[in-house]
Amino acid sequence: MLSIIIPAHNEEKRIGAMLEAYTSFFSEKKSVGDIDYEFIVVNNASIDNTIDIIKKYVKNFKEIRYLDLRDGGKGYAVLEGFKVARGEVIGFVDADMSTPPKAFYDLYVNIKGYDGLIASRWLNGSETKRTFGKYIRSMGFNYLVRSLFLFPYRDTQCGAKVFKNHVIKELTGNVKSIKWAFDVNLLYLCRKKGFKIKEHPTIWQDKEGSKISSRVPLQMAAAVIRLRLVHSPFSFIVRAYDKMPEKIKFHH
Repeated sequence: MLSIIIPAHNEEKRIGAMLEAYTSFFSEKKSVGDIDYEFIVVNNASIDNTIDIIKKYVKNFKEIRYLDLRDGGKGYAVLEGFKVARGEVIGFVDADMSTPPKAFYDLYVNIKGYDGLIASRWLNGSETKRTFGKYIRSMGFNYLVRSLFLFPYRDTQCGAKVFKNHVIKELTGNVKSIKWAFDVNLLYLCRKKGFKIKEHPTIWQDKEGSKISSRVPLQMAAAVIRLRLVHSPFSFIVRAYDKMPEKIKFHH
């Protein structure tokens, strides 16, 4: 079975279309015996009608389950989904359908002898559409991550990844960064444990309605730098910073 976790924060305008496309595609695959699957839609602290739309689909599709969380953050939502996932392969994908169902299914089909497969927009064979500004920001962030962690991966942030069940069960309790550095933290722990993770070409298109603000690139950079310090001999810097009074901390 494949478990697909879909974190959703204020996605009332997009979650319906996403679930329509994914249920249609995977239901067809299931009907011919190619796959068994479940969707775990995690509503994380939405203040719009996202949860009502999710519940409508839960009633119509037995393969869909949901969690309704009061706390937010994509990483937190994905981790909570990990805890209840039942599949031999467990993955997550963004709710905006930047990754079409065919591309996600391709990850599942090709995981084979690997412990995990992550979608990459930077590999030959990938089909991507995004603005020049986001292209430059992505390139800069990837350079920062690879410099700090010596990763071989060219794209840590594409929102489609799959892992074998044993990987998820071993790592879930150890992932501490649950917001901007969540994906990097997950991949760092995979390498630390010696799991075989491979990048795979994908199909990806930037979608309208993104809620990412201009401050996000700085927040992401700060998060991965903090994560690098946590996993280094200089972790005492982070511990000292955490003990500082809130009013004198740097806020971004």
